[in-house]
Amino acid sequence: MAGQADVSDAAALAVPVRRPTHTTLEGLGDFDVDRRFVALAILAIPIGIVGTLLAVALLALIGFFTNLFYYGRISTQLVSPAANTLGILAVAIPVVGGLIVGALARFGSDRIRGHGIPEAIEAILINRSRVEPRVAVLKPLSSAISIGSGGPFGAEGPIIMTGGAVGSLIGQLLHLSAQERKTLLVAGAAAGMSATFDAPIAATLLAVELLLFEWRPRSMIPVAAAALTAAVCRHVVLGTGPLFPVPAHANAISVGALVACLGLGIAAGLLSAVLTQGVYLFEDLFGKLPIHWARWPAIGGLAIGIGGLIFPRALGVGYDTLGGLLDGQLVGAVIVGVLLVKGAIWMIALGSGTSGGVLAPLLMMGAALGGAAAPFLPDQGVGFWPLVAMGAILGGTMRVPFTAIVFTLELTHDLTVVVPLAIAVIAAYGFTVLAMKRSILTEKLSRRGHHLTREYSVDPLEGMFVRQVMRTKVVVLPAEITGSELATTLNNERGSRGQALYPVVDGTGAMIGVVTRQDIATLMEDQRTLSEVVRSEPVVAFPDESLRTIAERMAGTGLTRFPVVDRDDSTRLVSVITLRDLLQARVRAVEEERRRERTLRVRSLLPVHRRVGSVTNGS
Repeated sequence: MAGQADVSDAAALAVPVRRPTHTTLEGLGDFDVDRRFVALAILAIPIGIVGTLLAVALLALIGFFTNLFYYGRISTQLVSPAANTLGILAVAIPVVGGLIVGALARFGSDRIRGHGIPEAIEAILINRSRVEPRVAVLKPLSSAISIGSGGPFGAEGPIIMTGGAVGSLIGQLLHLSAQERKTLLVAGAAAGMSATFDAPIAATLLAVELLLFEWRPRSMIPVAAAALTAAVCRHVVLGTGPLFPVPAHANAISVGALVACLGLGIAAGLLSAVLTQGVYLFEDLFGKLPIHWARWPAIGGLAIGIGGLIFPRALGVGYDTLGGLLDGQLVGAVIVGVLLVKGAIWMIALGSGTSGGVLAPLLMMGAALGGAAAPFLPDQGVGFWPLVAMGAILGGTMRVPFTAIVFTLELTHDLTVVVPLAIAVIAAYGFTVLAMKRSILTEKLSRRGHHLTREYSVDPLEGMFVRQVMRTKVVVLPAEITGSELATTLNNERGSRGQALYPVVDGTGAMIGVVTRQDIATLMEDQRTLSEVVRSEPVVAFPDESLRTIAERMAGTGLTRFPVVDRDDSTRLVSVITLRDLLQARVRAVEEERRRERTLRVRSLLPVHRRVGSVTNGS
């Protein structure tokens, strides 16, 4: 029985081991928190304000470079490069932008390459949530130049990285742990996304699904505080309302339309896989070029320039094009241009290692996919299918289903599409999980030699207690036994085999300390008693402690064996727990995962009299 340790019946070792007087769970709660998270939440508020200012500054910087490159004027107003009148000369602008970005990456920091989110993840996983100060300056600058010179990217990835850099810098200035720095880094990232899209809930969910690697109040509450603060500040600076308003849709969705959502979600998942594989195909092709990587963005810029000649709307962020797809004003050639031209230059440019975000392009290509499929699907109103596909491709490509659903709703404020949207998003998510090992984000990390699991589950050690796995047979040693007597005693005691930690008790049965097998080996020829060499202040465990607590204690002390004592009286020995005992919880979790069995048979569902009757007739 796990609650009581059986003691050997050898005379020299026959010392009674008492049951614990009680087992209590008063010290355990639903969450493991302390009051420090309140301080982090308060600190996240100014981070949210700074995140808003950074988002506004980045958008203004993008507008500045767009006006400068394509229209030769000084202005921070966001405009589309598509209306430029430069003709063939426009091809050179993305090339120039690529050269500048490449130089900034080579001589400034190569951390500015890419779309921002993998870099934030890498800072958390590898660099203990420490971001270099220059990244906070060079990332928005390089992204603004890249997008302003026609790059088919969004502003969200750079602002996520920039906001995260600011949160990390604040954390580095304070006396914080790596975990607390991570919380502030992610708070800054969430604030940037919230301010850019007016989507605080989606920003918080994105932080949980992609950056925090946990769902715990100690981190989620500060992150949510930063995102909500940024949203409030955005309303003051930029106003309220949906970023992409859509026509009203009917609440009633037919069964046929819901089935079509499933099919559209699978199609979005397929497109997600094509886009992801395409990006890394071009990255591999660029890697084979016999030139320095700092020049790759210029080659990607050439592809952007040519694509811009073919389809001008492929240039830049393209928020106006996305809005037109959602309200049904843009169809036909625009849809084809977004899917083919925008998709192609986006994959090439991103594969070249330039700087820019992925959210806005994915939303645009998803809306185009929905627009292309709309004529063949049940009519649910203008913009319905582009909206559903937009969320589906985001959930499939980035593998963030909850973020994709909430993000789409926050962008459009159309709550009538919750069910069809969720069906499409989950379908796309399920397709890409089966079709690809990694997402467009984690593939980047994998190529840098890092592995990130995206599965979050409750640690089985958290749900089990010491009393459930501690040893049932424990050999204890009397304090007055001498070293010369130990060899004979232990050799005759079968229960001592495999035991490496021995509790030492006095004549009343009270534990006075412990000795290890190594300690005993040094005393075999010694006439001293155990009481003279016993370790009198051992690290102990209590029967009502969780195994996770014990695992953390073992990691912190370097010890792998503890005596288990009564919580009310530390001299009352209960048992011993070892590292091997902790594995029982893991074994149980693996068994529940892999063992298949039938626990209920049809016969057991029949009424008792039917079962009795069948037995009688059978006899």
